[in-house]
Amino acid sequence: MSDDLFELGERIAELAARINIATCDMLTLVADFDRREGWADNFTSCAEWLAWRTGRTLAAARENVRVAHALEKLPLTAGAMKSGQLSYTKARTMTRVATPETEATLLEYAQSTSAARLEWLARGWKTLSRDGELAAEEVRHRSRTFSVVIDADGMYVVRGRLEPEVGAMLMRAIEAASDALYRGEDAEARPRGRQRRADAAGLVAERALAAGFGGGSGSRAERYQVVVHTETATLCERGETGRSELDGVRVSAETSRRMACDAARVAMCHRDGEVVSVGRRTRTIPPHIRRALEERDRGCRHPGCASRFTEAHHVKHWADGGETSLANTVLLCRRHHRLVHEGKTHMALDRDGKAAFFTRTGQVIGSAPPLPEQSRKLPQPPAPPPDRLSNGAPRFADSAVPLSLELEALEAVA
Repeated sequence: MSDDLFELGERIAELAARINIATCDMLTLVADFDRREGWADNFTSCAEWLAWRTGRTLAAARENVRVAHALEKLPLTAGAMKSGQLSYTKARTMTRVATPETEATLLEYAQSTSAARLEWLARGWKTLSRDGELAAEEVRHRSRTFSVVIDADGMYVVRGRLEPEVGAMLMRAIEAASDALYRGEDAEARPRGRQRRADAAGLVAERALAAGFGGGSGSRAERYQVVVHTETATLCERGETGRSELDGVRVSAETSRRMACDAARVAMCHRDGEVVSVGRRTRTIPPHIRRALEERDRGCRHPGCASRFTEAHHVKHWADGGETSLANTVLLCRRHHRLVHEGKTHMALDRDGKAAFFTRTGQVIGSAPPLPEQSRKLPQPPAPPPDRLSNGAPRFADSAVPLSLELEALEAVA
């Protein structure tokens, strides 16, 4: 190898060590920031704030926070990373299996082998025997439960214990729905994590009912529809409201107005408490207008949203004499549709059909400003020990790791 290539390789190795040190510094600060709840004003977790502030995915941010707290209990691992001798990848694996009692042995193995081999060791970690794991699984299966009750506020309270495979599928569905709902939206404009998951649960249920479960056509499918019972007085913008019920729970007039914007509608005539006539079921938004709206709006019109899961909103409600036309309707996602109906956001259409949104005080709502640009030099690594490289590279090839050291590591996680 020529001298210039050797020098290039050493610069790469030195930079890797400096990145290890800087990452350790960041994780130390993250743990302190989380403990002091510096994220609590606008976010529901430190991971959510970290993903927003540093441009990470939420999954990567969650792992960063986990590792940050775990390193506080593993001083040897943290020290090796702080000196540049352990990469974040290896430190992350160490925090999954190491304890204060086994840390020294596992750290020696981590510094002697590759990150891939260390990960292989961690994946084999177990806490019970084969029979013990089977017995624990049977107990876990019998303890599964799921319940939904309506509280005094009319909110649905969900409680349950799900088996790992069912819970994992549910979480992936919730995550996929949440990503779909809020993809591309400004971080500052999004609701908190728990609220996003609640919105995502609604989308999962909505899509499941739309897809059906087989044999659900005709009258059987009618059983699974969400029905709101309301009156003309309730749907009008002004005046006292009348009936407004969803599954026997009183909901606000604006909830009925919002749902009536884009839903199937059946008119019923009552006399002395009895239904005397029932009209035909019709769609508030005809299919041809819906197609035109999707072609024009391409998602939610609220600034910074663009969600593809939308409802048609009447700028002037049809119950107040507004037309069901392209000029009087826009697409809004469920959350922004709610904000408009509840008066927390105001909107108007100009002559060209362009939607403008305003706060309660009349300020125009626009996209969030870009994050400020900052730069900082990475710290210099200390002089490497004589028997290893400064960037945490393995001392041996995997095939050359001493058998006694690998057995000790396996024993430590057994």
